[in-house]
Amino acid sequence: MTVTNHQTAHQEAVETVRKLIKGIDIAMLTTVTKEGLVARPMKTQEVEFDGDLWFLTKEETDKYSQLKDHPHVNVSYVGDSYVSVRGTAEVVNDREKIKQFWNAAYAKFLHTTSDDPNLVLIKVKAEAAEYWETGNLVKVIKRMFSQLTGKETEAELNKTVKL
Repeated sequence: MTVTNHQTAHQEAVETVRKLIKGIDIAMLTTVTKEGLVARPMKTQEVEFDGDLWFLTKEETDKYSQLKDHPHVNVSYVGDSYVSVRGTAEVVNDREKIKQFWNAAYAKFLHTTSDDPNLVLIKVKAEAAEYWETGNLVKVIKRMFSQLTGKETEAELNKTVKL
């Protein structure tokens, strides 16, 4: 694959994920703990997906220390389709970006202001995404037929894309 083809494939993959997660406010962020995996709902920042996902949190949370120890995460979205994004998380302390993302809902939920020095951003660099298209009833029916009969159909219900 040439560099141009690779860039085009990457852009198409990012665009596919962008369309699938657009408008889904809450995602489940899964982190690694000493006991195993833990998932919690997080509000996705209202920016166009470009290969990175952004979340806001405080330093004194469990997820903050979990990300410092194990940066590999999974972010799941449920809307008209299901999307699972695998990536590496990084804690970012950027006061301007925090203020850019801040809104009244965070003030209520986090019981603080945008000037709180404990606020940090979680930046997830997406590496791959798997998605299941469930909005298309024809694909769902074809997939069910394939599972019941053992005969393959041309319908692909899920795909994995490298980002």
